[in-house]
Amino acid sequence: MPNQPKILYVEDEQDIQTIARIALEKIGGFSLTVCSSGKEALEKVTDLDPDIILLDVMMPEMDGLETFQALQKIPECAGIPVVFMTARVQAHEIKHYLAIGAVGVIAKPFSPLTLADQVKTILSKVYEP
Repeated sequence: MPNQPKILYVEDEQDIQTIARIALEKIGGFSLTVCSSGKEALEKVTDLDPDIILLDVMMPEMDGLETFQALQKIPECAGIPVVFMTARVQAHEIKHYLAIGAVGVIAKPFSPLTLADQVKTILSKVYEP
């Protein structure tokens, strides 16, 4: 796992972006880039070369699932692990996210005190030797 993993966080709600930034940068020590839409994420992802993408499911215009599918079509991005962050966490929904290729699901609302640890746990599973 990289020393200071780079996260691309795609979230349309400003207040959630702020809480996640504090949780991931200040508490977790991650390098974080926030995009407010799937379209913005697709424009920036190849330049950012993130170690992991945290992706909100419910967003206007292009939702998280559409963004995920578009990311998978970009050769440089197909191997980047994606975690869905969503309030839609019923068992069948989580099963679907994992079946299409997500490496994890983090329930919203998330705890700012444990978010970084949740991401670190997922990263350690993805990047274990």
